[in-house]
Amino acid sequence: MTAQTTQARDLAVVIGLEVHVQLETATKLFCGCSTDTADSEPNTHTCPTCLGLPGALPVVNEAAVEAAVKVGKALDADIPEETRFHRKNYYYPDLPKNFQVTQYDEPICQDGSLEVAVADERRTIGIERAHLEEDPGSLKHEGGAIDRAEYTMVDYNRAGMPLMEIVTDPDFRSPTEVRAFLEKLEEVLEYLGVFDAERDGSLRIDANLSVVDAEEVAEDGTIPTDVLADANRTEVKNISSHKGAAKALSYEETRQKNAVRRGRAVEQETRHWDESRGITVSMRSKEEEKDYRYFAEADLPPMRVSGWKEEIAIPELPDARRERFREEYDLSAEEASKLTSTKQVADFYEALTDEFDAGFAASWVVDRLLGELNYRDRSVGSVDRAAFVRLLELVDSDDITVKNAEEVVLRAMLDDGSDPDAVVEAEGLGKTSGDAVEEAVEEAIADNPDAVEDYHDGEGGALNFLVGQVMQSTGGSAEPGAVNELLREKLDS
Repeated sequence: MTAQTTQARDLAVVIGLEVHVQLETATKLFCGCSTDTADSEPNTHTCPTCLGLPGALPVVNEAAVEAAVKVGKALDADIPEETRFHRKNYYYPDLPKNFQVTQYDEPICQDGSLEVAVADERRTIGIERAHLEEDPGSLKHEGGAIDRAEYTMVDYNRAGMPLMEIVTDPDFRSPTEVRAFLEKLEEVLEYLGVFDAERDGSLRIDANLSVVDAEEVAEDGTIPTDVLADANRTEVKNISSHKGAAKALSYEETRQKNAVRRGRAVEQETRHWDESRGITVSMRSKEEEKDYRYFAEADLPPMRVSGWKEEIAIPELPDARRERFREEYDLSAEEASKLTSTKQVADFYEALTDEFDAGFAASWVVDRLLGELNYRDRSVGSVDRAAFVRLLELVDSDDITVKNAEEVVLRAMLDDGSDPDAVVEAEGLGKTSGDAVEEAVEEAIADNPDAVEDYHDGEGGALNFLVGQVMQSTGGSAEPGAVNELLREKLDS
């Protein structure tokens, strides 16, 4: 192939994901060690079982199995009559037993799907399987990234944490689709109550990426099985966020396409995403399934969940709640989407509808509260609900202006926990009486003859200037709309 024809090749990307989700349980998957390791010293949440010491036997955490069943039901997956654990054999410093207890050909969930929105299109991503497994420990590289570290330390606090590995079909055709899927998946997991996005390392992604000739991709995005089998793929590890996934896969897509167009082979290997440098780094040749020498875990009998899986209920999921909000509270699609972006936000908003008009509450949460929280990098869970309700009462009863409520009272509440009534009193934000507003309007007209003349000459900015003068003289405690109307009335007469 000539350099010219190589350069001209149109290539498409194929991506599949392995998403490792740490399930929210009080103890580890096979022992009684606490999963609350935040701020703990290294290697202090361990026992003979999670350290793999001889003679220690595992006991399955029922709460983890229940969480896995909930995930399977939310993904519309098949949950078989019987499932079992296997040993996956490989050596790595953070794996104390030299094998990982996972599930091989009898996973607890299989053949599911998740629908995601990408721009104006809805895509259904196939879920090949979702299985339970224990987490290895964690490595801390000192002196640089993994390929440049002076030495590495091992912390086994994470060893044995309950994970659910969700394996997708190779249905993604861009890093953008991957990011949309991860956002939707995290949303669903949070609604189920089985996942805490704020826990460090709670979501980790391994991505398999390859490139194929674009002409092999059908109009519906499918690719023949034999084409996928022939394509060398790389596995990218160490991805820990939606944004990181998009960046890592964009880099890897470009790297592979450049290699193919230059006539070079793409090595089948495992690569490490170095977030600080924005590149992927070769780690090792990619293992094949046979390399892991799977065999059944003799210390754990098969699990049968068919008798109680129907009894495990799942809550209203994001899409259903979004649609209900639109219909029940007469919200726009954008409002409903923002109000159901997390279960915390949805619960916070819905509780407000018991006390205020749904539209009024929606405008305050969507247009004001969420923006202020995003600016401060905080979640709605940090908001004093009683104080926020009192703020809305002050606005709803017309005791303070919307402008002062948002720009002064709300910000003081979020910044230092101030009481709304105390802020109103201290800042003198009580609404100015009608007589006082009229007096301020007449004063503004008398003191600014040039602006009055400009208004009569048709200059639109003149009225805004006069409104500003009135708001300044009343300390912002007059309603801008009422001031505007009163100025027009007096100027036109």
